[in-house]
Amino acid sequence: MAMGETGSLSMTIAILSILAFCFGIVAENKKPASGTPIPGKGIVICKYPSDPTILLGSLSIILSFLTSVSGVVAIIYPYKGKSVPAHALKTTNLMVFFVIATVVSFVSQALMMWTIITESLHRTRNVHHDLTTLCPTAKTGLYGGAAFLALGAGLFWLSCQMLALNARSDYEYDDEEDIKGQYGQVTATDYNPVQPGV
Repeated sequence: MAMGETGSLSMTIAILSILAFCFGIVAENKKPASGTPIPGKGIVICKYPSDPTILLGSLSIILSFLTSVSGVVAIIYPYKGKSVPAHALKTTNLMVFFVIATVVSFVSQALMMWTIITESLHRTRNVHHDLTTLCPTAKTGLYGGAAFLALGAGLFWLSCQMLALNARSDYEYDDEEDIKGQYGQVTATDYNPVQPGV
Protein backbone atom coordinates (compact mmCIF):
# COMPACT_ATOMS: atom_id res chain seq x y z
CA MET A 1 0.00 0.00 0.00
CA ALA A 2 1.48 3.33 -1.03
CA MET A 3 1.83 6.05 1.58
CA GLY A 4 -0.45 9.01 0.95
CA GLU A 5 0.29 12.70 1.23
CA THR A 6 -0.68 12.71 4.91
CA GLY A 7 1.66 9.84 5.71
CA SER A 8 4.52 11.39 3.77
CA LEU A 9 4.27 14.68 5.65
CA SER A 10 3.92 12.87 8.99
CA MET A 11 6.98 10.76 8.26
CA THR A 12 8.93 13.87 7.24
CA ILE A 13 8.08 15.63 10.51
CA ALA A 14 8.87 12.54 12.58
CA ILE A 15 12.19 11.77 10.86
CA LEU A 16 13.42 15.38 10.98
CA SER A 17 12.57 15.79 14.67
CA ILE A 18 14.16 12.44 15.59
CA LEU A 19 17.34 13.37 13.68
CA ALA A 20 17.44 16.79 15.38
CA PHE A 21 17.09 15.00 18.73
CA CYS A 22 19.83 12.46 17.91
CA PHE A 23 22.30 15.11 16.74
CA GLY A 24 21.68 17.15 19.90
CA ILE A 25 22.17 14.14 22.17
CA VAL A 26 25.37 13.09 20.40
CA ALA A 27 26.64 16.69 20.67
CA GLU A 28 25.92 16.58 24.41
CA ASN A 29 27.82 13.31 24.80
CA LYS A 30 30.82 14.45 22.70
CA LYS A 31 31.21 17.84 24.42
CA PRO A 32 34.36 17.98 26.55
CA ALA A 33 33.92 18.99 30.18
CA SER A 34 36.69 21.59 29.85
CA GLY A 35 39.77 22.48 27.91
CA THR A 36 43.40 22.04 28.89
CA PRO A 37 45.00 25.19 30.39
CA ILE A 38 48.50 25.90 29.10
CA PRO A 39 50.22 28.56 31.23
CA GLY A 40 52.32 31.27 29.59
CA LYS A 41 53.84 34.60 30.67
CA GLY A 42 50.95 36.25 32.49
CA ILE A 43 48.35 34.42 30.41
CA VAL A 44 46.67 31.05 30.15
CA ILE A 45 45.94 29.56 26.74
CA CYS A 46 43.09 27.06 26.65
CA LYS A 47 43.53 24.14 24.29
CA TYR A 48 40.31 22.35 23.40
CA PRO A 49 40.17 18.90 21.81
CA SER A 50 38.74 18.74 18.32
CA ASP A 51 35.19 17.44 18.57
CA PRO A 52 32.07 17.67 16.39
CA THR A 53 29.78 19.34 18.94
CA ILE A 54 29.40 22.65 17.09
CA LEU A 55 28.73 20.89 13.79
CA LEU A 56 26.24 18.48 15.36
CA GLY A 57 24.47 21.33 17.16
CA SER A 58 24.24 23.29 13.90
CA LEU A 59 22.74 20.27 12.13
CA SER A 60 20.25 19.93 14.97
CA ILE A 61 19.17 23.56 14.54
CA ILE A 62 18.72 23.14 10.79
CA LEU A 63 16.69 19.95 11.21
CA SER A 64 14.57 21.51 13.95
CA PHE A 65 13.82 24.46 11.65
CA LEU A 66 12.90 22.08 8.81
CA THR A 67 10.60 20.24 11.23
CA SER A 68 8.80 23.51 11.95
CA VAL A 69 8.47 24.31 8.25
CA SER A 70 7.14 20.80 7.56
CA GLY A 71 4.67 21.18 10.44
CA VAL A 72 3.27 24.41 9.02
CA VAL A 73 3.09 22.89 5.53
CA ALA A 74 1.25 19.85 6.94
CA ILE A 75 -1.43 22.15 8.34
CA ILE A 76 -2.03 24.32 5.26
CA TYR A 77 -1.27 21.75 2.54
CA PRO A 78 -4.25 21.09 0.19
CA TYR A 79 -4.61 17.31 0.58
CA LYS A 80 -5.95 15.53 -2.53
CA GLY A 81 -5.97 18.91 -4.25
CA LYS A 82 -8.71 20.20 -1.92
CA SER A 83 -7.92 23.31 0.05
CA VAL A 84 -10.17 24.53 2.81
CA PRO A 85 -10.68 28.15 3.89
CA ALA A 86 -8.63 29.43 6.80
CA HIS A 87 -11.69 29.87 9.02
CA ALA A 88 -12.30 26.10 8.90
CA LEU A 89 -8.88 25.49 10.46
CA LYS A 90 -9.34 28.01 13.29
CA THR A 91 -10.47 25.52 15.91
CA THR A 92 -9.53 26.15 19.52
CA ASN A 93 -7.55 22.92 19.93
CA LEU A 94 -5.60 23.46 16.72
CA MET A 95 -4.77 27.05 17.61
CA VAL A 96 -3.55 26.06 21.10
CA PHE A 97 -1.37 23.24 19.76
CA PHE A 98 -0.07 25.48 16.97
CA VAL A 99 1.03 28.13 19.47
CA ILE A 100 2.65 25.51 21.73
CA ALA A 101 4.45 23.87 18.79
CA THR A 102 5.72 27.25 17.57
CA VAL A 103 6.95 28.31 21.02
CA VAL A 104 8.64 24.97 21.76
CA SER A 105 10.31 25.00 18.33
CA PHE A 106 11.56 28.54 18.86
CA VAL A 107 12.86 27.78 22.36
CA SER A 108 14.66 24.61 21.22
CA GLN A 109 16.34 26.42 18.32
CA ALA A 110 17.25 29.43 20.47
CA LEU A 111 18.68 27.21 23.22
CA MET A 112 20.75 25.20 20.76
CA MET A 113 21.97 28.38 19.06
CA TRP A 114 22.92 29.93 22.39
CA THR A 115 24.88 26.78 23.30
CA ILE A 116 26.71 26.75 19.96
CA ILE A 117 27.58 30.44 20.20
CA THR A 118 28.86 30.00 23.77
CA GLU A 119 30.95 27.00 22.77
CA SER A 120 32.37 28.87 19.77
CA LEU A 121 33.28 31.89 21.89
CA HIS A 122 35.10 29.71 24.41
CA ARG A 123 37.15 28.17 21.60
CA THR A 124 37.98 31.39 19.75
CA ARG A 125 38.67 33.51 22.83
CA ASN A 126 41.02 30.99 24.37
CA VAL A 127 43.65 33.40 25.75
CA HIS A 128 42.89 34.45 29.33
CA HIS A 129 44.72 36.89 31.62
CA ASP A 130 43.13 35.23 34.65
CA LEU A 131 45.72 32.63 35.66
CA THR A 132 43.14 30.63 37.61
CA THR A 133 40.87 29.96 34.62
CA LEU A 134 39.73 26.38 34.15
CA CYS A 135 39.07 26.63 30.40
CA PRO A 136 35.28 26.25 30.51
CA THR A 137 32.98 25.00 27.77
CA ALA A 138 29.25 25.53 27.33
CA LYS A 139 27.18 24.41 30.30
CA THR A 140 26.50 20.72 30.53
CA GLY A 141 22.94 19.76 29.64
CA LEU A 142 22.15 22.57 27.21
CA TYR A 143 22.67 20.47 24.07
CA GLY A 144 20.57 17.67 25.56
CA GLY A 145 17.83 20.01 26.74
CA ALA A 146 17.56 21.61 23.31
CA ALA A 147 17.48 18.14 21.75
CA PHE A 148 14.54 17.04 23.92
CA LEU A 149 12.71 20.27 23.13
CA ALA A 150 13.24 19.63 19.39
CA LEU A 151 11.72 16.16 19.79
CA GLY A 152 8.81 17.58 21.77
CA ALA A 153 8.22 20.21 19.10
CA GLY A 154 8.03 17.46 16.48
CA LEU A 155 5.35 15.68 18.52
CA PHE A 156 3.36 18.91 18.83
CA TRP A 157 3.62 19.47 15.05
CA LEU A 158 2.29 15.95 14.47
CA SER A 159 -0.59 16.69 16.85
CA CYS A 160 -1.29 19.88 14.89
CA GLN A 161 -1.44 17.90 11.67
CA MET A 162 -3.95 15.46 13.16
CA LEU A 163 -6.12 18.30 14.47
CA ALA A 164 -5.95 20.02 11.07
CA LEU A 165 -7.05 16.80 9.36
CA ASN A 166 -9.98 16.54 11.79
CA ALA A 167 -10.95 20.15 11.08
CA ARG A 168 -10.76 19.46 7.33
CA SER A 169 -12.96 16.38 7.57
CA ASP A 170 -15.49 18.28 9.71
CA TYR A 171 -15.54 21.08 7.15
CA GLU A 172 -16.03 18.66 4.25
CA TYR A 173 -18.75 16.80 6.19
CA ASP A 174 -20.58 20.07 6.93
CA ASP A 175 -20.26 21.01 3.25
CA GLU A 176 -21.86 17.72 2.20
CA GLU A 177 -24.64 18.20 4.74
CA ASP A 178 -25.39 21.65 3.27
CA ILE A 179 -25.60 20.21 -0.24
CA LYS A 180 -27.91 17.40 0.91
CA GLY A 181 -30.01 19.94 2.77
CA GLN A 182 -30.38 22.12 -0.33
CA TYR A 183 -31.34 19.33 -2.71
CA GLY A 184 -33.08 16.96 -0.33
CA GLN A 185 -35.76 19.24 1.13
CA VAL A 186 -38.60 18.41 -1.23
CA THR A 187 -41.71 17.43 0.67
CA ALA A 188 -44.67 15.38 -0.50
CA THR A 189 -46.90 18.47 -0.65
CA ASP A 190 -44.54 20.13 -3.12
CA TYR A 191 -44.93 17.23 -5.52
CA ASN A 192 -47.96 17.55 -7.79
CA PRO A 193 -48.12 14.53 -10.05
CA VAL A 194 -49.93 14.63 -13.35
CA GLN A 195 -52.94 12.39 -13.08
CA PRO A 196 -53.66 10.20 -16.10
CA GLY A 197 -56.88 10.78 -17.95
CA VAL A 198 -57.47 14.25 -16.60
